[in-house]
Amino acid sequence: MAVNYICRHCKTSMGSIDGSAITEQQLGFHFLTPEERSDIIAYDSNGNVTVKVVCDYCNEALSTNPDLMLIGNPLQ
Repeated sequence: MAVNYICRHCKTSMGSIDGSAITEQQLGFHFLTPEERSDIIAYDSNGNVTVKVVCDYCNEALSTNPDLMLIGNPLQ
């Protein structure tokens, strides 16, 4: 199983964790509500996990231009 972190806005890969011994509790997924889990985490047929987060660049862009949040895909 691999856990891949990507930016939800610009799709930049932010890192990956490989290993079958990693639990969702170690990753903090158990703190998420069911709605947050479905929005943030995606599972593929090979058992790999993709976690959508926000990179520093997009976070800064959205912080300085909050009106970008009104657009569906503001930082493609």
